[in-house]
Formats: sequence, C-alpha cells, structure tokens
Amino acid sequence: MLEQPAFGHRLRALRLERGLSQAALAADGLSPGYLSRLESGARPPTGRIVRYLAERLDVPVSAFDTAQSHPSLAQVLASVTAAVTAATDDARTDDSRTGDARAGDARAGDFADELAETLTEALRAGDQGNPALRWQALWLLARIRDGQGRHDEELALLTDLAALGDEQGAPELRARARTQLARCLQLLGDNTRAREYAAEAWALSAGLPAADRAAALQALVSAEAESGRLAEARAHADELCELTAPAAGPPHIKALWAAATVRIRQADHRGAREVLERALAELDSHEDLMLWMRLRLAAASLYLQITPPLTERAAARLDEVDPLLDLVGTDLHKQQMMTLRAHLAFEEGRVDDARELCERMAEQPLRLSFRDRVRFEALRGELLILDGRLAEGTRVLQELAEQAQGAQHVELAAEIWRNLAKTLAGTYGQGDADGRPATGTSGTAGSVGR
Repeated sequence: MLEQPAFGHRLRALRLERGLSQAALAADGLSPGYLSRLESGARPPTGRIVRYLAERLDVPVSAFDTAQSHPSLAQVLASVTAAVTAATDDARTDDSRTGDARAGDARAGDFADELAETLTEALRAGDQGNPALRWQALWLLARIRDGQGRHDEELALLTDLAALGDEQGAPELRARARTQLARCLQLLGDNTRAREYAAEAWALSAGLPAADRAAALQALVSAEAESGRLAEARAHADELCELTAPAAGPPHIKALWAAATVRIRQADHRGAREVLERALAELDSHEDLMLWMRLRLAAASLYLQITPPLTERAAARLDEVDPLLDLVGTDLHKQQMMTLRAHLAFEEGRVDDARELCERMAEQPLRLSFRDRVRFEALRGELLILDGRLAEGTRVLQELAEQAQGAQHVELAAEIWRNLAKTLAGTYGQGDADGRPATGTSGTAGSVGR
C-alpha cells in the first residue's frame, strides 16, 4: 500500500473519477474531516480504513498500490470530467433514484467548489506548455462557475480562453470562446460587448459544424433582443429555428425558446404562445431533464409577461418544476423559482406572500442574471410603494430604469418606466374589482434560450 502523501493523491483521484464528494464517500464509516486529512496526507491510513474505502469505491485494495504522487493536468482533467459527467448523467435519469445519496451529494455546491479548486490548482501547477489541455481545463472550470451562477469568475476564465483560442488560431475554439463570452457578458448586463462577441462568433462559425453555428447564432439572437434590436433578433431567431430543425432535439428546443422570447418582447403574445407550446410539447424530460426544468421556468416567466398575465398556466409550470429543484436544481434555479413565485403572488394580489418571498431572497447572495435581478429589485420597489414608502420606492424604480438603460436593455428600461408611471398614477393602490393589482413587473429565468 502507498505511503502518504501518495495514498491521499490516489484516494482523491479515485473518488473524483466516481463523482463522489468527501461526505458521500465517508458515509457512516468515517467523518468527512478525517477523510480530508487522509487525502491531504496529514493522516496515515489504517488497514481497516483502506478496506472500507476500497469497498465504498468498488475497487480492490490493490488499487491503492498505484503511485500518483504528482497528478498531471491531464490526470486531474480526466478525474474532474468523469465527476461532472457522473453528476450530469444522474440528473438525466428518472425519479426512481431520488434516494441515491451519491447523486444528491454530487450536485451540492461544496462538491462543485471542490472540483473547481482541484482544476484551479492543477492549472497553476503544470502542463503550461500544453495549450490543448489548458483549454479543456479552463473550459470545464468556466462551465462549473456558470452552473453556480458565479459569472464574474466565469468571465475571467472565458477571457483567458478567448486569448488561448486566438493563440492557437483554431476557428472552432475562437468561435466557442466568443459564444460563451457573449452569454456571460449578457448575464452581467454588458449588452454592448455581448453583441460584439456574438457577432464575431457568428462570423467565425461559417464552415463549422451546425452545433457551433447554432450556439453562436443563439448568442447573437439573445444579445440583440436584450439590447432592443427586436427586428434583427426575430429574423435571426427564425433563421436559428430553420438551422436547428433538421436535427431537432435540445438545440431546436432552445431555438424555439429564443423565438418565443423575442415575440413576447415584440408584444406578439399569440405568436409567442404558439412557439412556446411547441417547445414544451416536443421536449421529453428523459431526453434532457435539466433543459426540461429550465424551459418550464422560462415558460412561467413568459406567461407572466403576457398581457393579461396567464397566472394559472404560470403556476402549473412552476408546480411541475417544484419536485425537481432539490433533485437537479442549482442555487440559481432555486432563486429563479423563488422570484417567479413572488411575481406570481403579486400578479394574483397576494401581496403579503410576494413581500415574504422577496424578503427571503434579499437574505441570499443573488445568482440571478442582470435582467432577472433588475426585475426582482423592481418588484421590491413596487412593494415599497404599496407599503406607503412612496419616495423610496420611486427612487428604487428610477435608478433601476436608468441602470437598465445604461446597460442597453432598452425594452427592460421602458417596462420599468411604464410600471413606475402606473404606480404613481395609483393603478396598484386602487387594484381591480377583485382587489388584485392591475399589473406588475414579472419574469425571471426569461433570458433568450438560456
């Protein structure tokens, strides 16, 4: 059996290859803290512990005889990729494995952080002369940060990726990096740069596989829609639907999602509903459970943006998603659900429920996209006005509208100004015959095809 620290390095590699966190591997046999000390080399293993770990990992004891005292970037990348793949595969299986502790734990935020830390350490340590390995590691690390909603960190990684792609001169790498940069910048509210990168990605994607072209065009549609270029966005969205139709599957579903979102912003509510219902009907949860969940969150958002809001349809979609949140949802998805529930409560006249949900959200670090965060803060501003804090609520809405305008979110800014005008005119305070506010800012998870 290997001595420390080689034993710890081997143990960690075996664990990550199986997509297990320290807590999942430790189970009831030992504490996660003790396992952590084993992996760091701070504690020597006993024969009983080695046998227990071999059983938990489903490997022979001899598996700990293979020295890996200094794992290379290639080895770390292989282990982390296996862990991410295991978590993704778990998320796509059916609900019969809800009691699987490994799957639940693999989705936990601390495990994602551990994978990210492992990759970061490996990137600092070696194989700097192998740009292909470095590219893959940076790409995977950016994916992990995107899934966590940590877009500032993702942006730094994607910037390095773009530079690395330019150095290698490979069109596919350059296009992919710019596509992801456009998506990330849009989520951070920088629509000007997002549109620039998306346009570059679309130009670079000529001659590349359809998947790369579709991803670049998707980013361009989203950036154009966010900056108020709705005619261009609609034309490109229709082109995207045509491009993805032959292969169908998730890319075509995302294209339909994008087309529905653009139509909503053009006030083509009938067209938006038709396209959205097509997407919902065509996607099977067994094909891509995560996309199935995200699409329903987006559908609920779009239903709430239709005039008048389709609250019953929105509530039905949210109810479909609820059982999946603890199963496959991230912190970002849970925040999207909570904000959508708050918007729904406001539209239904349940102001106290909306206020309570907003207060719970305010206690958390927000993972929402720029658009969703602004809409959430706008809802809080309207609730302030309903509470009689007119000056404070008005100031909040004015600042949010100016912020959206400055970020080139023209349509979002117009929506906030419109709602502020209605609020000041007493629309909310008077309500309708049922005591429900006449309208409200609604929508989260509503990014185009996101």
